[in-house]
Amino acid sequence: MVVSNLFQSSRPVTINWTPWSRSKQLASTFAYSLNLPQNSSVSDLCFRLHRYNFNRAPSIKAFKESVLERDVVEEEEMTITPAIRISERKLVVKNRTILTGVPDNVIATSASTCGPVEGVFVGAFFDGSNSRQVVSLGTLRDVRFMACFRFKLWWMAQKMGDKGSDIPMETQFLLVETKDGSHLDESQTVYTVFLPLIEGPFRACLQGNANDQLELCLESGDCDIKSSSFTHSLFISAGTDPFATITDAIRAVKFHLKTFRQRHEKKLPQIVDYFGWCTWDAFYQEVTQEGVESGLESLAAGGAPPKFVIIDDGWQSVSGDAQENVDASETKFPPLARLTGIKENSKFQNKDDPAAGIKSIVNIAKEKYGLKYVYVWHAITGYWGGVRPGGDFESTVKFPAISKGVVENEPTWKSDVMAVQGLGLVDPKSVYRFYSELHGYLAKAGVDGVKVDVQCILETLGGGLGGRVELTRQYHQALDLSVARNFPDNGCIACMSHNTDALYCSKQAAVVRASDDFYPRDPVSHTIHIAAVAYNSVFLGEFMQPDWDMFQSLHPAAEYHASARAISGGPVYVSDGPGKHNFDLLKKLVLPDGSILRARLPGRPTSDCLFSDPARDGISLLKIWNMNKYTGVLGIYNCQGAAWNSVARKNTFHQTQSNAITGFIRGRDVHVISEAACDPDWAGDCVIYCHHSGDLIRLPHNIVLPVTLKVLEHELYTVTPVKVLAPRFDFAPLGLIDMYNAGGAIEGLIYEVKGGSRLLELGNGYGGEGLSVENLSQETVGLVRMEVKGCGRFGAYSSVKPRRCTVGSVDCDFVYDSSSGLVSLNLDYMPEEGQTVHIIEVEV
Repeated sequence: MVVSNLFQSSRPVTINWTPWSRSKQLASTFAYSLNLPQNSSVSDLCFRLHRYNFNRAPSIKAFKESVLERDVVEEEEMTITPAIRISERKLVVKNRTILTGVPDNVIATSASTCGPVEGVFVGAFFDGSNSRQVVSLGTLRDVRFMACFRFKLWWMAQKMGDKGSDIPMETQFLLVETKDGSHLDESQTVYTVFLPLIEGPFRACLQGNANDQLELCLESGDCDIKSSSFTHSLFISAGTDPFATITDAIRAVKFHLKTFRQRHEKKLPQIVDYFGWCTWDAFYQEVTQEGVESGLESLAAGGAPPKFVIIDDGWQSVSGDAQENVDASETKFPPLARLTGIKENSKFQNKDDPAAGIKSIVNIAKEKYGLKYVYVWHAITGYWGGVRPGGDFESTVKFPAISKGVVENEPTWKSDVMAVQGLGLVDPKSVYRFYSELHGYLAKAGVDGVKVDVQCILETLGGGLGGRVELTRQYHQALDLSVARNFPDNGCIACMSHNTDALYCSKQAAVVRASDDFYPRDPVSHTIHIAAVAYNSVFLGEFMQPDWDMFQSLHPAAEYHASARAISGGPVYVSDGPGKHNFDLLKKLVLPDGSILRARLPGRPTSDCLFSDPARDGISLLKIWNMNKYTGVLGIYNCQGAAWNSVARKNTFHQTQSNAITGFIRGRDVHVISEAACDPDWAGDCVIYCHHSGDLIRLPHNIVLPVTLKVLEHELYTVTPVKVLAPRFDFAPLGLIDMYNAGGAIEGLIYEVKGGSRLLELGNGYGGEGLSVENLSQETVGLVRMEVKGCGRFGAYSSVKPRRCTVGSVDCDFVYDSSSGLVSLNLDYMPEEGQTVHIIEVEV
């Protein structure tokens, strides 16, 4: 609810925003502190408060005392102590003290109305109203944390530390680890998640100060929108499973805010299941219709046919402002280009049929090269410089007002061309019409979706328009409606969009770029990229499916990037120039029909990597896990040697302590690997297939396997739970073992125990010594039936040599390695027409 003092005056109107109507319980608490009747309604309370001095918050001391009195009464009535609470100026989480010296003006409100989650909302009261408020939440020391913070206006990265002063400005997600007792006892580890939120027109973030205090910063983005009181600006929750704790916390915030949906509630566009190509690194803004066609032809000819294309920046009609009577030597930048119309530029107008416009290349892509989807790029404001004023959409030039935290992390904004020349911002009241006309034109031409870039710029343009939160909300509501109306497959990729203003109003977009760009010409960027996409996905993956960006298949770091994309769970696409491809690499990603073996979840760091720093500490490898239907997958990366430099305010190289680092993997590094076990009594044993070496290793529960990697080296492992069919008769499918994500090929799996297993109980029917066992009886012990998509070399683990293997009920040749248990056979062709999978049966 917004309560304001509005006077007829020539002075600017100041809106004092106060969230009194957040809950009836809070209204009752304030009524108590102001000596009003305890049954006062919210509207009565607001009316009384309207007559109260609004430029000053109620006495913090009086409010705090009243809350403490009520706490005493409640504690007498209920003896249950909240798992998360502020008590004696400490933030206590499951009997562990996280913050000390919590100031008196910081308050906590139970999250009991937000579902079955242990958590509290935190706010604060200030002596005066302002459009930017900062409050200490207490001192943070002797913990381990992982923060996702914005190192640029557009993008987040990870930062690890152990005290408050290590927390960067613009931290939007904070995960804290605390232990009780032995560090070897993981059951005693508690994970506390801090989520700074949106409250009314204010957006919150976290930051540390030199005294190790954790601070909460609240900003409206409009100097005339002020407040002195906040109650639900930060959500704190805790649990013993880090990933479940984060998901539950986001769910609780969703119930509270009612402004966004989670990833699993959104429709994923089907591009995520196919291989694609983006024009950006191939052509940048010089892209043409002929260039797009040459790129599609080049990839298809080599056996890696793309099924979607993103025509990036360079197709639109844009121009700079007229520069009259300006000496070119006095201008630091050329004129910032602005959108002049919704149609394509002359590069995408067919000479023989100019009226066809962009429909011409869309038809070529789909009809000649068999693409399923064509996307195009545009900025959320139309173009980098917005929409040129004077057109149909009521745009005016506004100059970005960059928040203090962003400028602190990215000082170059002070002289950025956008800050100097401003953007043509479409009036929020007209922005739906703008999107609808733009997307309607594209949809009519056969375009299936859009990559919407430059999204965070909206937070800088909210002055005079209701503030950053309101402007972002209006634009995203309009964008969501237009995408839903014009692109039935929910064709939208959010890009340069890592602010919580946008995340907490995301109801439609289901794919989000996970990090800063792939920079083919910047050698410092590659290890940084892999670390950033993995850690950012811990937070972003709760809202949308993270997109780990394009890469180039002929690049020196191509394998490093390609393997990560394969286990990301998101779309896989390259930005190769025509004729510049590594098809041997691409065929580890792409099946002959243009589909990919996509993992089911967002790829994320393993739980034991969440608080180590694989980019800076010189001793840690990064392990990334994901799940398929019946297998898990682990990627191990050496990302040391480069990171964002907090002093230089840019990515830089740094010295590493050793040339190679040794780490360890185990089956349960795949966090929910038990979900792939087809046995309720599964003992935890797994087999691990190494992609590079081809080694197949059986790992008993909790046994580790050492891995040694140099900088920019990586390894992939397929991880499958072992199924015990009978004593010494064990099986585990692997998938298409020459593909990066081998297990993604397995679509169905059924184990059937046969009559031969009864012979084993009598001690007869099998022979062999050591690991080599063979069924010598006339009866089958077990039958494994698998549905497998694609073609190539299929592999599985069997503790005994199979009696028989069939593909589609036809006996086939297979190879059995008795030393490792690897069974392999060839699927020479894709499934027959009308079939989506091969049926493979293995008898043991």
